Amino acid sequence: MAGGRSTARCAVLVGPYTAGKTSLLEALLNAAGATPRKGKVTDGNTVGDASAEARARQMTVEVNVASCDYLGDRWTFLDCPGSVELGQEAMNTLMAADIAIVVAEPEPAKAVALTPILKFLDDWQIPHLVFVNKMDRANVRVRELLAAFQAVSNRPLVLRQVPIREGDSVTGFVDLVSERAWHYEPNKPSSLIEMPETVRERESEARRELLEALADFDDGLLEQLLEDREPARDEVYAQLTKDLRDDLIVPLLFGSAEQDHGIHRLFKALRHEAPPVEATAERLGIPADETLAATVVKTFHLAHTGRISLLRIWRGGLKEGATIGGERPSGLFRLQGGSSEKASEAGPGELIGLGRVDSLKTGDLVTSAGRVEESGLPWPEPLAPVYAMALEPAKREDEVKLTASIAKLIEEDASLSLEHDQDANELRLWGQGEIHLQIAVERLKSKYNVEVATRAPTPAYRETIRKGTEHHARHKRQTGGHGQFADIKVKIAPTGRGEGFQFHNKIVGGAVPKQFIPAVEHGIQDYAKRGPLGFPVVDFEVTLFDGQFHAVDSSEMAFRTAGRLAMSEGLPDCDPVLLEPICEVSVFVPSDFTNRVHGLISGRRGQILGFDAREGWAGWDEVKAHLPQAELLDLIVELRSLTQGVGSFTWRHDHLQELHGKLADKVVEQHRVEAAQ
Repeated sequence: MAGGRSTARCAVLVGPYTAGKTSLLEALLNAAGATPRKGKVTDGNTVGDASAEARARQMTVEVNVASCDYLGDRWTFLDCPGSVELGQEAMNTLMAADIAIVVAEPEPAKAVALTPILKFLDDWQIPHLVFVNKMDRANVRVRELLAAFQAVSNRPLVLRQVPIREGDSVTGFVDLVSERAWHYEPNKPSSLIEMPETVRERESEARRELLEALADFDDGLLEQLLEDREPARDEVYAQLTKDLRDDLIVPLLFGSAEQDHGIHRLFKALRHEAPPVEATAERLGIPADETLAATVVKTFHLAHTGRISLLRIWRGGLKEGATIGGERPSGLFRLQGGSSEKASEAGPGELIGLGRVDSLKTGDLVTSAGRVEESGLPWPEPLAPVYAMALEPAKREDEVKLTASIAKLIEEDASLSLEHDQDANELRLWGQGEIHLQIAVERLKSKYNVEVATRAPTPAYRETIRKGTEHHARHKRQTGGHGQFADIKVKIAPTGRGEGFQFHNKIVGGAVPKQFIPAVEHGIQDYAKRGPLGFPVVDFEVTLFDGQFHAVDSSEMAFRTAGRLAMSEGLPDCDPVLLEPICEVSVFVPSDFTNRVHGLISGRRGQILGFDAREGWAGWDEVKAHLPQAELLDLIVELRSLTQGVGSFTWRHDHLQELHGKLADKVVEQHRVEAAQ
């Protein structure tokens, strides 16, 4: 603690896949002396990405936690997955951030991939800066890069540095506030040099642009610029810090994590300009009158320690042996990549793991009184599911274990969800894409020893009839004792789409006793679960208008059987037809990709209903369409391929529509084959 304030802060690394976030984490930890050498993603020896799933894919699949000390300050870095399919991890983790570091590549064409990240940060008013990684490989002009990034940010972006170039290589930078020049040195801090004449004019111009951007938020600085007075350096630093902490501007810094270029400069910017934990707690509305206030940022299920709740402590502290919500944790743990070690206490600003407190859930506020279930604090909603797999345990005895294991996966990642479709008798796992669900399936095996077979889910096909008929059904069976007898006459007719099943009793004179009439209806419904084409029958009505019974041999079971018989014999004469589910879909894409989406929808038998600007998203469109449910199964895969990964959609069932021809024949035949297996 210094001056009554905590020096422990949290920075969250976010950015698109391949931007180099994990490499940047390695460089930061090494620069702080927390590791003797940097690991490499390709070598599988990084502090983060320790899980088998991450190492196999050479990509971050869940948030990595790592801490270090830099010039007397305690820092915790949270490295988030870059895949859009794992976006829930980043959204939840950012709720712990004092500042976010948006890691980007120096390629204007890839700027659109930053849109969802920057939009989330702007919506939640999370202070953030952009670190342009891989500048050692860049051959793009900074002006072009800045323009591309600004097009996807609602906040003004300001250059903190201009690069120094020698030929095609970036060899250093000039800091636009201090106006000092630095030369990159391989694997060590940059060295101070005289500002090259070749960069002086550009530096002067960029510095002026920086000051003008800051002056938009300070009248005193604006007055000095209008009078051509040079503001004091300390004043510029103070205004820059204030504007960043208030999420009014987004500074841009450059470097290369692999070469250690710009890492110490980034660290110093974080140290001087990132908000303290007290400011973040105030921004989030954390109660000021609590002696303890902490948020559950993430839930882990680790192999050796079991369930771990990762908390960001805003106020007060925790000590070993403390009781949380009436439960005593198995311990306090500090997480460092894939390892954990016990801790005796943790204070404001720190992130600490609580072992085996089952009542805690991600997003909960923890106070001295215990878990606050309805804290009123904002928390990101789970992402809407867009992709599903049907699961079946490899071993029948694992059925209960499977659902329990998936429940743990959902605790770790709220963008997963599980449903059981009774009509198809399928257990479906929903998520954000194919890779997302593949990772979940791999974790079921590696963490919980549950193997599953996967396949595409079955669309909710139905069938109906297009004409009516009358049918006479008789069920008669003689046995050694009482026999079985039931005789009914029914009219079968189609109804309007969406009207469902209707049963009418028109029996007069007791031709069928009242106590047997419900059994006829139940028999009809029994058969309607699987009609002539093999699917549930909808939108039809049956009228029972005559029949016979036997005083001894008639029974509810006999009349129920007669009801099934009437349907099985009568429905094939009613011109059965397949119905496929049609969904109303809203597709969200940058406007540059709207025409591609029109082609995508048309190619999937869709009907475009119209499009308009997406509310709250500058430069984006919302395309509405009707699309067969069967065409939604892998829609997200192609949509992301067409939109650099940023396209998304929501959907809901709208209506059923007749399906004819070869497509219908294929669906029916495939269903028959599967039913026979």
